[in-house]
Order: sequence, then structure tokens, then C-alpha cells
Amino acid sequence: MKYVLASLVVVTLMLATTSEMKSQEIKKFEFLEIIVIQKANNRGKIKRIKVEEQESLEGKMITIKKIEKIEGTSALLNYMNDYNWEFVDRQSIVSEENDPVWMSYIFRKAK
Repeated sequence: MKYVLASLVVVTLMLATTSEMKSQEIKKFEFLEIIVIQKANNRGKIKRIKVEEQESLEGKMITIKKIEKIEGTSALLNYMNDYNWEFVDRQSIVSEENDPVWMSYIFRKAK
């Protein structure tokens, strides 16, 4: 009886410690920044898109030329979504009332 009880305790301890020793894998992401220059007070009409060379674009199906040909912000978001890039953040800079709006769109994709 003592042998069964002792072996049961040992097996329980082994099972409990093995589940605790497993660690979570940390997800790694690639980030991409796209600069959008938009006309002031014009509801999403893009004046120009600027994309600089970035490591996250190397070897990918999307290219700078394809991104820079896009004409609307919703089209940009749909295009990036089609290639599994997740929208993370947007920051805008407005200097004066009738000046163009500079916006930085940040996207990420799991490696």
C-alpha cells in the first residue's frame, strides 16, 4: 500500500513539474512604415505615398512601386490586409490649415 501511494505521489509530482517547465514562444514581428501625404480636408484622397527601403520588404510579394500606386487610404489598408500585414497605428502631422497632412501608417506581420 505504501509503495502504491509513494509511486502515485512521484507520478503526480512529475506530471505537475513537466507542465510548468514548458515556456511560451515569443512571437516575432516585422514592421513596415508607410508615409501617406493627404490633401487637407479631402476625406482620404491621397496626394502621394512614400515608402522607404526597409528590411521587412526584402523578399516579399509587395513592392514599393505597387504601394506607391495606390490612390486611397481604404485601398491601402485592403492591399496590406490581402498580404497579411496587420494595421497597428497611424500618426498624423498637420502644420497649418491648408497644408497637406502627413500620416505614418505602421503595419506588422508575424515572421
